[in-house]
Amino acid sequence: MSLKLVVMGTGRFALPTFVGLCESSHDVVGLFTQPDRRGKGHHNHVNVMKEAADERGIPVFQPQNINQPEPLAQLRALGADLAVVAAYGQILSADVLNAPRHGCINLHASLLPKYRGAAPIQYAVRMGEQETGITIFQIEPKLDAGPILGVVSTQIGDKENYGELELRLRDLAVPLAVKVVDQIESGTTKPVTQDATAITKAPRLQKSEGEIDWSKTSRLVDCHVRAMQPWPRPFTFLLLKDQKPLRVLVLEVEDFRDSLPDSDARPGDVFALEGKRIVVTTGDGAVEVMSIQPEGKRAMSTAEFLNGRTISPGARLGSRPE
Repeated sequence: MSLKLVVMGTGRFALPTFVGLCESSHDVVGLFTQPDRRGKGHHNHVNVMKEAADERGIPVFQPQNINQPEPLAQLRALGADLAVVAAYGQILSADVLNAPRHGCINLHASLLPKYRGAAPIQYAVRMGEQETGITIFQIEPKLDAGPILGVVSTQIGDKENYGELELRLRDLAVPLAVKVVDQIESGTTKPVTQDATAITKAPRLQKSEGEIDWSKTSRLVDCHVRAMQPWPRPFTFLLLKDQKPLRVLVLEVEDFRDSLPDSDARPGDVFALEGKRIVVTTGDGAVEVMSIQPEGKRAMSTAEFLNGRTISPGARLGSRPE
């Protein structure tokens, strides 16, 4: 026996699971994915999920709102036993959730109930977690709150950024998704209720949240720098006396364990050591900036950035002055 599946997903996170389910013993009868993006900012957009479905002759549906009567009727007409959701980007109504015989399950990139919301991977890195994973749960109307059907965990690398971790997690999701679908087909799932006392939130990030807060500990500054790559990018402003603030991306930092030249330095104070190294004070010590990208320029090493540039006493990294 096999289940008739509908997959709902968009983007690179959902793609491996879609392909894995297509190659499983189950029958993927349709894909619901976000509409194609056109116009400013989307000229080169390619919907990888749509391409993969077209290659396999699987019907593709791209409604602006899946909860409207027409897409809901399309979903029901497919006669699916189960919908598998991964980074779809739309809230599903009760009518959609009840359309497949076994309802809808969701792949979420955290160890629920931690980091419910749209940015679980970024929050796990940002908050300094050592472990994260993939949780598959039965979708209920409340956000990311349904019973857990399967979990896989992994350690977060010391230098791993958000983008790198996302790629690993999306691949970890594939065998787990196939396993859970197999268990639903055989009636052997063992749902586990989420612990309501352990809930944390991971709402969608705003571009402004990429700004680095140098008053945090050195470890959390490093976590922030990694969590904001590849988006929304970790930024700050180089503030030099009598010069216009320069917006820079700080792409890599390392803990600085030597003595600072100024024991009274405040968080954000900058020191150019030997003219080749930039050290910035933090809330509990200092970090060394290893890679930096000035606005409008390419990424470069700190030594390259300092080539021909003088960091004068009193230099700081911080917010642009009002």
